[in-house]
Formats: sequence, structure tokens, C-alpha cells
Amino acid sequence: MSGRPAGSRWARVVQAAAGLLLLVALAVAAGAWIAWRWIDTPLPLAAERVELSIEPGMNPNEVAQAWVQAGVQTSPRWLYEWFRFSGDARRIRAGSYEVEAGVTPRTLLEKIVQGRETLLTVRLIEGWTLREVRAALAAAEHLRPTGAGLDEAALMAAVGAPGQRAEGRFFPDTYAYSRGVSDITVLKRAHQAMRRHLAEAWAARDPALPLKNEDELLILASIVEKETGLPGDRGRIAGVFANRLRIGMPLQTDPTVIYGLGAGFDGNLRRRDLETDGPFNTYTRRGLPPPPIAMPGLGALRAAARPEATEALYFVARGDGTSVFSATLADHNRAVDRYQRGGRPAPARATTP
Repeated sequence: MSGRPAGSRWARVVQAAAGLLLLVALAVAAGAWIAWRWIDTPLPLAAERVELSIEPGMNPNEVAQAWVQAGVQTSPRWLYEWFRFSGDARRIRAGSYEVEAGVTPRTLLEKIVQGRETLLTVRLIEGWTLREVRAALAAAEHLRPTGAGLDEAALMAAVGAPGQRAEGRFFPDTYAYSRGVSDITVLKRAHQAMRRHLAEAWAARDPALPLKNEDELLILASIVEKETGLPGDRGRIAGVFANRLRIGMPLQTDPTVIYGLGAGFDGNLRRRDLETDGPFNTYTRRGLPPPPIAMPGLGALRAAARPEATEALYFVARGDGTSVFSATLADHNRAVDRYQRGGRPAPARATTP
């Protein structure tokens, strides 16, 4: 039987246990310190930028796995545990995201919780036709072509305007979108923007404006857009057309004839084109053509709604983007002789009724 007292053995057990607990505590503390440092340490990336689309319904573990598969070089388990530990795992938003060098687990989570998506843009230009709009949407990166195969009637039904002509009904602007969004989504926004700007322009119109409704304002604005080489001339060009409408004088504007020729226009407007009757020939028909001929911008809408007061009935391009305006046919013919030589008839803005 050992002569050591039992209390001595118990003391050694207690000391050993205390030492073990201290080691465990140190290990836990070290692990916590490492984890805390990791949260704010830039993550290695497989490329300069790593992109990921988080789909609706993905759980936090799937999101962590997807980031690693996309090129964020870390442990998916660590990333997932960080999502859980933060308390924000259930707040992760679906969307298209992009991270660059310097991103940390903390900033990555902030991005996807706050929904700071990486957006692409498509620009619709003033004066474009529907055909050009659709071509731009088809060429836009990561934009789903839902409306590409729709005819005009189906397209307008899809944007919420069944029975409406599509030409000129979309507002020219730069539109941001996330990857995978439908082109119909962009068109809906452009249609709503045009409707809003058109209504505002109509509400602020000159009371003496010789137009019956918003549709006629949109048509006139589209012609002003296509006829204007210099923004400062918009108001006066609109004034010339308003004067002609008041007295029943044909508008005689080339862009409407060109629009009517469609894909058959080869860049050379001939006398026979001006003499061949059709709904868009403003030489042979008085008043406005049936629909708009392009998308007018805000400047053209406002100019058409409040034309500049002028006595001019004619204008002719100088060739540098500016125009010469005339109140009489004699002055106009002199301007044509000076600025429009070359054998073909002068442009519509320089042609006599």
C-alpha cells in the first residue's frame, strides 16, 4: 500500500486537468483569433474578377459552395460557418454579383446581404427605330432574349400596352440590368419612361399647339428628332412644322419618306420616292404620318410641345449640322441655291409645297 496521501494524488489530477483546460482554452482562443483574422483577410481569387449568380431558393451552404466553385479560393465550410455565425445567412439575396481582389469574407457577405449586384447596361439612342432598338437588345451582354421572337403586337402586349404601335414608344436612355434579366424587363422600363415623359410634355404644351393628343405630340417629336442636327435648332424646327400644320401645308420632311421605304432605302432618296404616294410620304399627304418614325428624346418632346415662336415656314441644312430658316419662298430658294447643290431635289426641309 502506497505511503502517498490521497490528497496529493488528487492535487496532481486537478493540476493536470487544469493544464488541459488551459490548453483547450488557449486552442479555442487561438482558433477564435485565427477565425476573426480570417473574416477580415482578403480572399485569394482564381481570376481578377469572380462572378456568381445566386439563384432564388439557394440555401447559405449552397451559396458558399457556389462561391468556391466560381473561384473564391477558401474553405466552403469556413465560408458557410461565417454566414451562419454572422446571423445574416437568411438575408442573402438572389442576384448577379462580382468580387475583385481585396474582397474579404466580411465584405463578400455584406455585398450579397445588401443586394449590391453587378449591373450591366444597354443604351437606347435618340432617333433609333424599333428595329435598331431590338438589335441593341439582342447584342446586349447577358440579357435574356425573351422578346426577340415576338411580333410587334405580341411585344407590346408583353410590355403591358396591347394594341399600341411599338415605334417610338420606348424612351431613349441608358438602362441598367442584372445578368439573366429578360429584354422585356428593359423594354417595360423604357415604355414606362416614355409614357411618363410624354405625359409631362403634353401637360406643359403651348395652348396654341395644333395637335389633338399625346400621340400626335409623339409623332411630331419623332420628326423633330430626325430632322435636327443641332439641339439648339429643335425649337425652331418644331415651330416650322407647327406653322405648316396650322395652315394645312404639307410637312415635306424626308425622314418620314425614308421611314416608309424601310429596308428598301439604299441611302439615296430619289425624286420618284418623293412623288410616290404612301402613308409616310409627307410630300403627297398633308398632316402627320400614322405612327412615330423613331424614338424622340426629352429635348425633342419638349420642343414639339412648346415650339419656338417663328414666322419661318422653311428651313434648309447648311451641311454643318445647323439650318437656315426662311419665312418666304424667295428667301428659302436663295438658301437652297447656296447650301443644297448637286442635282438631286433639295431635302424636304428645303422643298417648296
